[in-house]
Amino acid sequence: MRASKYHINTLKEAPSDAEVVSHKLMTRAGMIRKLAGGIYTYMPLGLRVIRKVEAIVREEMQAAGAIELLMPVVQPAELWMESGRWEQYGPELLRIKDRHQRDFVLQPTSEEVITDIARAEIHSWRQLPLNFFHIQTKFRDERRPRFGVMRGREFTMKDAYSFDRDEAGAQASYDIMYQAYMRIFQRLGLEFRAVAADTGSIGGSRSHEFQVIADTGEDLLVYNPESDYAANIELAEAVALASERPPARDALERAPTPGAAKCEDVAALLKLPLTRTVKSIVLATDGDEGAQIWLLMLRGDHELNEIKAGKVPGLDQGFRFATEAEIIEHFGCEPGYLGPIGTARPVRVIADRTVANMSDFVCGANARDFHYTGVNWGRDVPEPERVADLRNVVAGDPAPDGKGTLAIQRGIEVGHVFFLGTKYSKALNATFLDENGKPAVMQMGCYGIGITRIVGAAIEQNHDERGIVWPMALAPFQVVVCPVGWGKSEAVRSAATELYEALLAQGVEAVLDDRDLRPGSMFADWELVGVPLRVTIGDRGLKDGVVEVQARRDAEAAKVPAGEALGEVLARMRTLA
Repeated sequence: MRASKYHINTLKEAPSDAEVVSHKLMTRAGMIRKLAGGIYTYMPLGLRVIRKVEAIVREEMQAAGAIELLMPVVQPAELWMESGRWEQYGPELLRIKDRHQRDFVLQPTSEEVITDIARAEIHSWRQLPLNFFHIQTKFRDERRPRFGVMRGREFTMKDAYSFDRDEAGAQASYDIMYQAYMRIFQRLGLEFRAVAADTGSIGGSRSHEFQVIADTGEDLLVYNPESDYAANIELAEAVALASERPPARDALERAPTPGAAKCEDVAALLKLPLTRTVKSIVLATDGDEGAQIWLLMLRGDHELNEIKAGKVPGLDQGFRFATEAEIIEHFGCEPGYLGPIGTARPVRVIADRTVANMSDFVCGANARDFHYTGVNWGRDVPEPERVADLRNVVAGDPAPDGKGTLAIQRGIEVGHVFFLGTKYSKALNATFLDENGKPAVMQMGCYGIGITRIVGAAIEQNHDERGIVWPMALAPFQVVVCPVGWGKSEAVRSAATELYEALLAQGVEAVLDDRDLRPGSMFADWELVGVPLRVTIGDRGLKDGVVEVQARRDAEAAKVPAGEALGEVLARMRTLA
């Protein structure tokens, strides 16, 4: 590719609405242009990167036995009504009507459509297992699209869906996809981690996220450096910080705590460690007989994990935070001074594992400006109705596998695999005839990769003050040949063209910058775009018989004999691959 015949339009400044590095750099490098909130045109350079991601994903999907098809972007509402997600999915599902006033959706995902295909096409156990995949545009009507391609409304995803005769087969299909994903992200040249995850709105009972490690990531990843344990913080198990409850030593006392509505303030006022305090979180569940109030108790320095709370029996059908009126009705006090002792009306008390093993703790006295000290289970307050894992883990917590302590890092989710079981096949009656000629419901798995999100995540992980630093597998061009004085020197033009054509002959994705720019502007463009290798050819160097080769991450260029430039570039490409 000759730069003069390509569309390269870099910008000195990022748009004012660009919040993260990938959004800024993709815009400045001319890879995307904003059309509307969360909707982008992928310009030629950006599209080249996307196509590279797609190619690797497609190759590994096919190698794992998945079969490609293409499902439509627009889907009839009837299928979503049949699965129950027409009402459940929420406002992110963009609902539209055609000219006949029939309801359709712009697909955010394709579980319903693929299950409809399976129930029409798969009739016998002899046809199973099957795994279909496609790479297609998705649309989710995000309330606040942000971070460029990281959280846009329109994006490209790879979906795969497996169908099996039984759960054992489905688990085997899941494992095949898991390993395929490991190969995909290894080939992309990204630092990543596979972590156990919550299944979320898509459903199912087994799930792993594939997270690209980046300091700007929204997700917190919990892992054990001493073992293979890794989980999203939503799912990471928090063990009790004491194996058993110490005996009570202190008497129960009602202590004045004027103006101290937070555990941190209470601990400071009473000159006690924050770890001696217990915070009260009040939830409500709605039923035919009115609201049921729940008191969740966590240590003062811990934070509630709402995903875990949503798995507590009684809260697992949906909960909300109690209103101030409900809190006053049940506790006789405004928030900030709440506790389980002497509530105005009965509440259901759930204690976090760590709190259940605490003694002599501090909690609210259900009276403004007062807290109890020396509180003990059994003696001062009934044992909690239930003990559950309610909190987010923190770095240094004991690992649930018993092998050391936990560490936390940030990541960007770019892939997710789910074991669905019969969630969709049962709802849509996707059955087959088993070996005995009897109908059986298919077992399903689904496997997604955010194609365009990978591009943004790769930049978040690989950049510096000058621009993008692409892994070789993702770069729009692998090598750029930069002739200094293109318009003035026939020797430079000849040497640059010869090397460029030799690289093409070797199958290298090379670009020759024949725009006759000043060196500073030319180098700045390609550093911003992030091409992994640059070869600089100038009159002065040619007189000495050398050219300069520099990898994008190198601080300085290396001088190489002009006749050895091709071999040097090919060798460097192998080391960078």
